[in-house]
Amino acid sequence: MKLDRVMIAAPGSGSGKTTITCGLLQAFKNAGRKVISYKCGPDYIDPMFHQKVIDVPAKNLDTFFTDEETTRKLFLKNRKEDEFVILEGVMGLFDGLGGIREEASSYHLAKVTKTPIILVVDAKGMGRSVVSLIAGFLAYDKEKLIKGIILNRMSRSYYEMIKPLIEQELSIAVLGYFPDHKEFHVGSRHLGLMMPDEIADIREQLQESSEQLQKTVSLDAVLQLAENAEELEGFPVITDTQAGAAEGENRPVIAVAKDEAFCFYYEDNLDLLKECGAKIEYFSPLHDNGLPDDCCGILLGGGYPELYADKLGQNVTMLHAIKKAAENNMPIVAECGGFMYLHSAIADKENREYTMTEVLPAKCYNTGKLVRFGYIELVGVNGDFLPKGEMIRGHEFHYYDSEDNGEDCLAVKPVTGKSYPCIIEKGNCFAGFPHLYYPSNPVFAEKFVKKVREYRERLTIKSQV
Repeated sequence: MKLDRVMIAAPGSGSGKTTITCGLLQAFKNAGRKVISYKCGPDYIDPMFHQKVIDVPAKNLDTFFTDEETTRKLFLKNRKEDEFVILEGVMGLFDGLGGIREEASSYHLAKVTKTPIILVVDAKGMGRSVVSLIAGFLAYDKEKLIKGIILNRMSRSYYEMIKPLIEQELSIAVLGYFPDHKEFHVGSRHLGLMMPDEIADIREQLQESSEQLQKTVSLDAVLQLAENAEELEGFPVITDTQAGAAEGENRPVIAVAKDEAFCFYYEDNLDLLKECGAKIEYFSPLHDNGLPDDCCGILLGGGYPELYADKLGQNVTMLHAIKKAAENNMPIVAECGGFMYLHSAIADKENREYTMTEVLPAKCYNTGKLVRFGYIELVGVNGDFLPKGEMIRGHEFHYYDSEDNGEDCLAVKPVTGKSYPCIIEKGNCFAGFPHLYYPSNPVFAEKFVKKVREYRERLTIKSQV
């Protein structure tokens, strides 16, 4: 398959990857190109920027979550040759598992998908040293994937001096620069970045950054690199139909919480649930009075329920609906923020408590520090969703903790091998802090949908009695 594509990567975090990526996505969209984006790694928020603000399709790809073959299949799924794909890297180019392995790095993803890399280098405060920095990355690039350089936070006058020096000494194309000026700024929060909806005039700021980028970066050169990407021969292109997406109206409904408080979902997770035969209907724990009438299962994803704890606690009808569903043994999967929502209460930093669904008789509280962070392999111990010895991959990132994290699974760190118990499996409820990536073990999604279908059948039989 001939697919135009580039990856935007950098020597480290904070180098300007997101700024450059968003600017390029906006610029090529404005030029009439059919743009698609992928984010390397487990980050939920960057794809939200791409999808909600720039209005381009966006997904995650992660070579820890899935093996190389599966990663390529997910990359090519539903892709068309007239599309222009931009992959945004994570951390430093070579920073993978534990910061020391290639696996899960931006470089590994570029290698697996045979994608040319544009290296964004933050040159502020640097002179000729920027040449040695780039030289080091080129020397470490065994696959020769780095095809171009963009210099970030650099003045025009200095760029005109340093560009020919880099190209002459290193034989690498310098595609342009981005000046150090007032650009859009995404504020930090305990889970990383602020949500796009929370940033005033974000669309205008992104448009401004894109216009600036078009003045100082050669879009033609970027496009040429993308067009010269190696053809992906022998890699199957999968469509939803080929993947077995269920058709018709006879699909059991999974109600997926989606609003300001619950918004962290991998598109591939939802797609897999559909392929397993489920129908997805969204609802808002913040704004709706109850669950969708025909739902037979509930998915409570991650997000920021602690920021909306007061409002969530005031929506008593929804709290009761969730609790009643759990008491009726409706299948429920709850991750991180969704897990917190199932507790009896959430306590904020001032120890003010807000009543939640009371499905789980424990309290969540703010620790004031990062509790657990990074990739995990979740191994079943006592449960049915994930039977003993079975594994699914995911990650954790949270400042809140629970009085009861559960003991029905074991979270294992992939580099150190350290482990700790987690996950409460109570009846048909599977809940805990880990964010799961279903394609790493599709059987988990299949079992969830099976439980949802069985619940619907029980309701049907009950109604006929």
